[in-house]
Amino acid sequence: MKKLLLAIMLAGLATAASAADKKIVLIAGAPSHGAGEHEHRAGLMLLQSSLAGYPGIKVELVSLTGTNWVPDETIFNDAAAVIIYSDGEPGHPLLREDRLQKMGALVAKGMGIGFMHYATEPSIANGEKEFIAWTGGAFEVNYSINPIYLGEFKSLPRHPVTRGVKPFSTTDEWYSHIRFRDGMQGVTPILSLVLPETALNRPDEPRLGLREGNADVWAAVRRREPQTVMWATERADGGRGFGFTGGHYHANWANGDQRKLVLNAILWVAGVEVPANGVESKVTPAMMRANLDPKGGRGGAAPNAPLSSMTALSALPRQKVTDARRALTYTSLTDPSKLRQKAEELAAASLELAQTRAALFADIQSTPDRFTAEQIATLVQQMGQ
Repeated sequence: MKKLLLAIMLAGLATAASAADKKIVLIAGAPSHGAGEHEHRAGLMLLQSSLAGYPGIKVELVSLTGTNWVPDETIFNDAAAVIIYSDGEPGHPLLREDRLQKMGALVAKGMGIGFMHYATEPSIANGEKEFIAWTGGAFEVNYSINPIYLGEFKSLPRHPVTRGVKPFSTTDEWYSHIRFRDGMQGVTPILSLVLPETALNRPDEPRLGLREGNADVWAAVRRREPQTVMWATERADGGRGFGFTGGHYHANWANGDQRKLVLNAILWVAGVEVPANGVESKVTPAMMRANLDPKGGRGGAAPNAPLSSMTALSALPRQKVTDARRALTYTSLTDPSKLRQKAEELAAASLELAQTRAALFADIQSTPDRFTAEQIATLVQQMGQ
């Protein structure tokens, strides 16, 4: 009888401990972009598996499909944090119906929130005020820019989000010139850098606009003003938020320091103590290949044949795209009669790059024993536009 009572008591304690776990809700946006890009579901599933078994939390994941929203909003009940990794405006899951207001009511109660990559972009009229209030910053069209470049993060600030994270570098679509709160009030830059010259391949006026910013933005970049591409904030309501602008390329989740940084941020916004060495995790090549959305290149067509080896990385025709873009810009200013020809050359170079990238990703997925996680991470170091 005593043993039975003890077992019942222990079971009750375990149930109580489980009930006290902080709930973290991960929302993966619908499929987007080409193979290996904007892999919202696969990326969040990697992060979810990395947090599996971590004490004091339970992590639930919802992959959005047709309605671009969670099928049951009770998943947000008692959530300590919501993390959204999705497309931005016009495909952002929060910017429809009354979802922004519903999320705002949860945030007002102190719930943490984080936006990853394109999800950091609302529109000025719809969501920007809230995103900046919740997380401290947002991507703003005609102000912010989204070049693809090698981000080399040589130093990191002292903050719970950076615990155990060593300096690292990844090639990604690092959003820059973010619209932050006035005076960066309450905002802590987590990842900052001076953009490399390779990022300055966008045309000058008069062809700038939308996500290419404007002449003033590029002048600031050319003055080598540091840009913050990940940030964290503590709000007056006691809640926390973060924005992480990387995450365009799925292969970068194989980088242990980038992965740890985001895992730390997820815990931190949920109000969970980040360990001194950060969240330790490991991913395998099989895990990197798992759960990818079924898609080929940007046009949706699967490649006809895989590339033979990692040596294909050095042959990616990204320089053709850069050269063709510059030629088109120059022609628009000097010889408009050749605009069509230059536009066709740019389209052909872009298609070649997209097909090569898609074929290489297909090769990785179809030959599981060929590549290590480190080699997969190397992929995006070589494939910038």
